[in-house]
Amino acid sequence: MTPVVSLRGASLKFGKRTLWQDLDLDIHPGEFFAVLGPNGSGKTSFLKVLLGLQELHSGTVALAGQPVERGSRRIGYIPQQKSFAPDTPLRARDLVGLGIDGHRWGLRLASRAVNKRVDELLELVGAADYAKVPVGQLSGGEQQRLRVAQSLATEPQVLLCDEPLLSLDLHHQQAVSSLINEQCHSRNSAVVFVTHEINPVIDYVDRVLYLAGGRFRVGTPQEVMTTEVLSDLYNSHVEVIHANGRIVVVGLPDATTHFHDDAHAASGEEF
Repeated sequence: MTPVVSLRGASLKFGKRTLWQDLDLDIHPGEFFAVLGPNGSGKTSFLKVLLGLQELHSGTVALAGQPVERGSRRIGYIPQQKSFAPDTPLRARDLVGLGIDGHRWGLRLASRAVNKRVDELLELVGAADYAKVPVGQLSGGEQQRLRVAQSLATEPQVLLCDEPLLSLDLHHQQAVSSLINEQCHSRNSAVVFVTHEINPVIDYVDRVLYLAGGRFRVGTPQEVMTTEVLSDLYNSHVEVIHANGRIVVVGLPDATTHFHDDAHAASGEEF
């Protein structure tokens, strides 16, 4: 199967600090690919490289055999969850419509085809009931459903997801994860899912790229999320516990630096 994303000898640095180097990687259509690692390890920068927003220090990156470029219609993008201000007048259907023609200048002209496509996308993500509601009046989970719909507007070959489950409760995490996985399988899109917590998507993930300390490891969750592998990446003992289908990582070094919540240093971090 021809890969939809290919990196060869890829390296990324900021100043003297190496985020990752000599990365050879192929991601295939229909693959759910998770990117894990502590804050500052280069997870979001990895997405920026695929979006054409960040140049590699060395090596190459290709999308469907072609060099990556900004604004590619082959790519859908779900950003980190950020709530709209309560008084934002933009309606739900207007937000989704930006995924169809938001790249064009000027006012949107009435178009039956655009409206039909917006209706299809709203129905797809279960948001038809609040299509005309201003986005600022919607919950975080409802807003994130709209971002999923917007990202699918061009029927992308690759769906890039940057911590799409942040600030969502368990119910909405499951709903959004299921929507993304459905796109992966029904449309044969590759999904690149950046997350600090693998458990909400553990049943969907095919392979993992784990970034830490300028190094990386690629493989299935069972191959990568082990005591031996993470201890090697961090150059310090890290205990990985598998229990009831979940993964708990205990003893991450310097956890208060890498993670937002200082409690992770004491109680361990779930992935």
